[in-house]
Order: sequence, then C-alpha cells, then structure tokens
Amino acid sequence: MEVIYQYAWLIPVLPLFGAMLVGLGLISFNQLTNRLRQLNAVVIISLMGAAMGLSFALLWSQIQGHATYIRTLEWAAAGNFHLNMGYTIDHLTALMLVIVTTVAFLVMVYTDGYMAHDPGYVRFYAYLSLFGSSMLGLVLSPNLVQIYIFWELVGMCSYLLVGFWYDRKSAADAAQKAFVTNRVGDFGLLLGILGLYWATGSFEFNVMGDRLAQLVESGSISNFLAVLFAILVFLGPVAKSAQFPLHVWLPDAMEGPTPISALIHAATMVAAGVFLIARMYPVFEHVPAAMNVIAFTGAFTAFLGATIAITQNDIKKGLAYSTISQLGYMVMAMGIGSYSAGLFHLMTHAYFKAMLFLGSGSVIHGMEGVVGHDPALAQDMRLMGGLRKYMPVTATTFLIGCLAISGIPPFAGFWSKDEILGKAFEANPFLWFIGWLTAGITAFYMFRMYFSTFEGKFRGNDEKIKQKLKKAQATIVLELESGEPVPNFGPGAMKKGELAATGEHHDSHDSHGHHSDSPHESPWTMTLPLALLAVPSILIGLLGTPYANYFEEFIFPPSETLTEVLEKAAEFNPTEFYIMAGASVGISLIAITLASLMYLRGKIDAAAIAAKIKPLYELSLNKWYFDDIYHRVFVLGLRRLARQVMEVDFRVVDGAVNLTGFFTLVSGEGLKYLENGRAQFYALIVFGAVLGLVIVFGVT
Repeated sequence: MEVIYQYAWLIPVLPLFGAMLVGLGLISFNQLTNRLRQLNAVVIISLMGAAMGLSFALLWSQIQGHATYIRTLEWAAAGNFHLNMGYTIDHLTALMLVIVTTVAFLVMVYTDGYMAHDPGYVRFYAYLSLFGSSMLGLVLSPNLVQIYIFWELVGMCSYLLVGFWYDRKSAADAAQKAFVTNRVGDFGLLLGILGLYWATGSFEFNVMGDRLAQLVESGSISNFLAVLFAILVFLGPVAKSAQFPLHVWLPDAMEGPTPISALIHAATMVAAGVFLIARMYPVFEHVPAAMNVIAFTGAFTAFLGATIAITQNDIKKGLAYSTISQLGYMVMAMGIGSYSAGLFHLMTHAYFKAMLFLGSGSVIHGMEGVVGHDPALAQDMRLMGGLRKYMPVTATTFLIGCLAISGIPPFAGFWSKDEILGKAFEANPFLWFIGWLTAGITAFYMFRMYFSTFEGKFRGNDEKIKQKLKKAQATIVLELESGEPVPNFGPGAMKKGELAATGEHHDSHDSHGHHSDSPHESPWTMTLPLALLAVPSILIGLLGTPYANYFEEFIFPPSETLTEVLEKAAEFNPTEFYIMAGASVGISLIAITLASLMYLRGKIDAAAIAAKIKPLYELSLNKWYFDDIYHRVFVLGLRRLARQVMEVDFRVVDGAVNLTGFFTLVSGEGLKYLENGRAQFYALIVFGAVLGLVIVFGVT
C-alpha cells in the first residue's frame, strides 16, 4: 500500500499531461488534432479515470488507518528561510481527491454528448483537464505557498472556461468579472499569508495555528493583528466560494458551457474556498472573532442566494444562486466550529449539484431543437413545462436532485444540512433560524424550478411567449448599447444579463434555427452520468447519520482525537434529533406544497402575489441591487477616476515635461548666438558679469 503513496503525485500530473498533450497538438497540428477529436477525448477521460482510481485507492488506505503521508523537497532556501514543495495525504486530502476526480470524470463523459457539435470540442477538453489538474494539485498541497500557486491556476482555468465562447461579448465580460472579483479576494489572501508568515515564521498549517495562539496568549502579538490576518486569509475563500460581498461573479459564470458550470459549482473552484477554510482551521479556531465573521458571512450568504433564486427564470442562473446559498451553509458550519458537518455537506452537495447542473444542460440540449440555439429561449423556464414526458431520465434525476437539496429524507442533502442546522442551534439560535428559513426557501425555489420545467403543458411552441421574450431581449440589447434604462416588463421580466448575457451555443450556424416541435432526451453519454450521480445523491448521506456517523469518525478537526469524537457521538439524543429534523423537514414540505399550488396546480396566482409584495419582488429580481451598486461605484466610479487621472497626467505631468522641453529649446536657441568662437566676445561677457557683480555687491 505504501507504493500508492509514493506515486500519489501522478494524480494531478496525469490530467496535466493530457492537457499538455492535446494543447501541443492544437498548437502544432491543429487540423489533425481537431479531426481526431474522439481520440483526444478518450485520452483525457482515460487519464482522469486513472487519477480517479489512484484516489479511491488512497481513500481506502486512509479508511483502513494509514498514517498521514507527507513527501516534500526543498524548493528554495535563503539563510534561515526554507520553502518545501511536495504533497500530503491525509483524510481530508483523500476525500477531496475522490470528490474532484469522480465529478470531473463524469463531467468529461457528459461533455462528449453536450459539446459534440462545437468546433472548440478538443480545446474544451484540454481546458477541463487542466482545470482538474489544478484543483487536484491544490488539494495535495502541504503548505500555504503551494496552495496559493494552484489557487491562482484554478482561477486562470476558470477564466479560460467561463470565457470559452470568447467571441461573444457577454462571455468575455463574464470571464473578466470572475477574474477581477477573484483578484480582490486573492490579494487579501496574499496579504494574510505574508502576515501569518511574519508572525509565525512558517507556512505549515498546524505550525501557524499553534504559534499564533501562543503569540497572542503571551502578548507578543495583539489579538487585533491575529483577527486581521485570519480575516485577510478568509477573503480568499470569500471570493472563490462566492460569499457576500464577492458573490456577484458566480451567476455570470453561467456564460460558460454547462459542463464547466457543473464542475465549477460542484467540485473545483467553489469547493476550493471551503477546502481552504478546512485546511486553515488550525489558525481560525484560535481566533474567535474571525470564526464569528466566517459564521455570519456564511449565514447571510445562504439567505441572500436563496432569496434571489426565487425569481430567476433562467434555469442555470437559478441553480447558480442555489450554489451560493449552499456554500453559505458550509461556510457557516465552519464558522460555528462544525468542521465535519461543513465538509459532509461539501461532499453531498458536490454530487447532487453536479447532477442538477448536468440535468439543466440536458434540458437546454433538448430545448434547442425546438427554440433554436438562442440561450434567452433555450434556458428560460417560461418556455419549458411538460418535459418529463419527453425527457424521462433527465426529469427523474433532476427530481432526485431537488429532493436532496431540499433536505427530504433519506436523500443525501437531508443528513448533511440537518447536521449543520443542529450544530447551529447549539452554537447560536439566530444562525439556526436563518438556516432553517433558508431551508424552506430552498425547497420552494427548487420545486418551482422542477414544476416549471418538467410538469404541466409544454410551452416551447407558444409564439406569444417567444415574442414577448424576444421583445424584452431586443430592448435589453438596446440598453446595453445605449446605456439607457430598461423598462420594467412586469413580474417575471428578464433583467439585464438574463436575456442578453446568458448562454449556450454549440455551433456557428444560425443561432435561431430549430428543427423539431418537441424536445428530445439527451444521448447516453449525457444521461449515463446523470444516472450515476443519482446514486450518491440518494445514498451517500447514509455515511453521516447521527446513529452511526462514519463520516465524522473519518473527518474531524486536527485539534480533536478520535476518542473525543466518539465520546461526543455517544451523547446523541434521539429526541433532539427528531425535533430538529422535524422542523427542517416540515418547513421544506410546506414550501414544496406551496410551490405545487403555485406552479403545478395553478391554485395560487404567483403574479398576483408578486404584485402585492412588489418592493420585495423587485429586490429579489434585481439581485438585491448588488450588481447595480457595484457597477455604479466600482466600474463607473473607477472609469471617472481614470479619466481624472488621465486629465492630471495630460495637463500636469505632460505639461511639466513639455514646459521643460520648451524652456530647453528656447534657452538653447538663445544661447547658440552667444557661442560664436570669438575670444574677444567671451572676454566682454566675463567683464560685463564681473562689473555687474561689483555694482550689486558695492551697492549692498
């Protein structure tokens, strides 16, 4: 078994090799490489499959009790400074490796069907492989510096994939928005890393935590500095895991093809933030003020994402805000000290959210045959309905995902979300209330999404709805071009970015063409990953039941021992569990019933309710106005500042340079007449100067 650990470095290297091989082929033999598209896909999927096999072997070894394995080599040294690079395998690493490789492998299989007609098929596979490699390298990193290197690589890959269809302005803008927003968080992370190294002299996680606690206790470092360093580090996960106030990039990242949306939201970029909080837990747990900031940030983000998701009509954007909300649960769990519960929800969420996103891609793929490749139509749930009849596999798996994320037992999301809510009630009842309320909102918007998409009558051929959406789209395009406000089209209207800036397109032919009157089920390469992901979405939660919490016995904080974990588990109170679980399931069932009355049976008029609570409806529809505020303050504000700086540069800096040049020119032109080469003339000048000095000093 030890041999597996010695070759664990192959896990990120194998997909990196695949990305390099295909990438070099595209650069050197572009036409040949693109013609061999299926072969390239097989190579990349096989390499990720091999990495997945190694990951499962390592996980099994860790379950069997193998000690933590660390292998490093000295990368840089200067005096007392030594920086090591390598990899570490512990329980957390082994779990994350399996999550990342399994989701990435299934997404790659799915991609073959989804991107079949896209001219960038091979390039997309190269980017996917590089993305997976970067995340795997991050997970294996033994210190904070190496994590930061792969952290930036993950950000670079997300930029490439979100902006994959770079010839479309909205995709290019979304990629830039994601990149710039993440740079804000990453700058904070970098400052935090430097501050912690200055304080502790180490980049090792446990060493930093212990030394920082000792320094604060002895008074060598103020508690304020410790809190500042911890919060600066937390800014990195705030951006990567789309937490308030840096959450605005994630919904726009839906501009990328759906397979990358699934990978970003399930197992790579957003998971990286929660993983870093877990890795830095030895530091955070010694700084109570930072833990409170983390907990309340997560709770508010969970509520914020859920309330915005209620009014989304774009199926992918609805799922995007759902991800923001669920990540808030994980971050809140970390902040209240529920380390195991946060990571448990990270694992369960990875599988059912990947399934939901891939299911939305399957829906879009089926809708495009009816409405064409216009994303404003293919992704709008108001043109769907009744798809269960045409897409039974997609509908069934999507329903399983909705039940899982809504916390309905025995699906996976119930066990992980309920554990977070139980721990939150013990730590702070107010946080529990926010989480409990968010659970009800989550169930409502997810079943609104399911009923609108798969039940009722198919609306894809309704020309009135199409014309209304196209008219709204044309108006929004005019706004984007002219900068004038968009008129409100009433409840359910699409706002800027939902019609003009959403998107899937698979090929370069007429983007509005269609060839069918009804949707169709996706090919097996797309439905097979959905079916496989449905299995853990149903069953994997059973690993963390309060009766036998095998997950918590495997994953627990570094500061605790297995004995302490088992002692806590022995204190399990079934009555408390039934009360807490009953409360969370009860509000979810009420929300599902309400959604069915509004969107399935039509007994409640959703538009009438929206009109009665118009301010709240507008707040949700406009995403709490955060995008508008950021646009006015940062985008337009920075443009004004840049113009003023340019004005200062033009008038002051350039003016000073030009004035200096002018005086030099004039003085040179004047002095050249004095340089005539005649000694008598020079003597006259000297005599005149001396006479002038005599007169001046004589008078004084």
